[in-house]
Amino acid sequence: MKNILFPTDFSENSWNAIEYALKLFKDAPCNFYVLHVDSLSRSGVESNSFVMPSKGITMALRDNLTDTFARIKTITTNKDHHFIALHEYGNLIDIIRKTVLDKKINLIVMGTKGASGIKETILGSNTGNVMTKVPCNLLMIPEKAEQCIPKEIAFPTDYNIFYSYSILEAISKMLRITKAKLRVVNVTKPGVQLNETQNQNMVYLQDYLLELYEESHSIHNLKHEKAKNAIEQFVVSEKIDMVIMVAKNLNFLQQLLFDTSIKKISFQTSIPLLVMHE
Repeated sequence: MKNILFPTDFSENSWNAIEYALKLFKDAPCNFYVLHVDSLSRSGVESNSFVMPSKGITMALRDNLTDTFARIKTITTNKDHHFIALHEYGNLIDIIRKTVLDKKINLIVMGTKGASGIKETILGSNTGNVMTKVPCNLLMIPEKAEQCIPKEIAFPTDYNIFYSYSILEAISKMLRITKAKLRVVNVTKPGVQLNETQNQNMVYLQDYLLELYEESHSIHNLKHEKAKNAIEQFVVSEKIDMVIMVAKNLNFLQQLLFDTSIKKISFQTSIPLLVMHE
């Protein structure tokens, strides 16, 4: 049974993420936790007070949850899909961390909002913080993402990390669910060769994929001054439906995704992004 967490503010972005995940995992048994976090200031706790936050929910929150669950019922009829509403007060990141541990969450799914244009997209600071501060796989669904099962998945990598069992298994699970083809993409600057460690990691990854996905994967070695630009172009030209990256490979992740501020992620507006943690 997969445990999936939906942090929500009841916006259309949040709903898009829920809808995408329900379709993605339509045949898999799942517990879906719908989490809404209010600021502590709305809990009724006053300054210098030792009163614990009330666990009661407002009428507006009850209505939002009722509406969300009603919309969910129009999408899934899987009897192995179970939905649990959670409401907390406090810091969003802290609450998500705690929920991941308490509920044994396997995957967080969040909606993201960005401006139009491949060069100007910005995912919200909350998503960036969850990606870098919560050790749990994170699937980010941009507001313009097409509601479809991915058929082409890109895996950008610089081969600087060892591909552990948990990383490879997470990739495999996504490939099994979607029956998609995997495109491994490496970008190096013209005239630059892979070092010994990178070559070893590349061979290990290729051997794994050849054994399990011989007919449904390909390796793409690109030459470009900027990895980010090359991968963005690859995503467009190859009609990629999802991008997978590894959180442990932080330098590459920052180089590809983040602007000068780590709170702003500059990448595609319409392609779901799965960031894997070990």
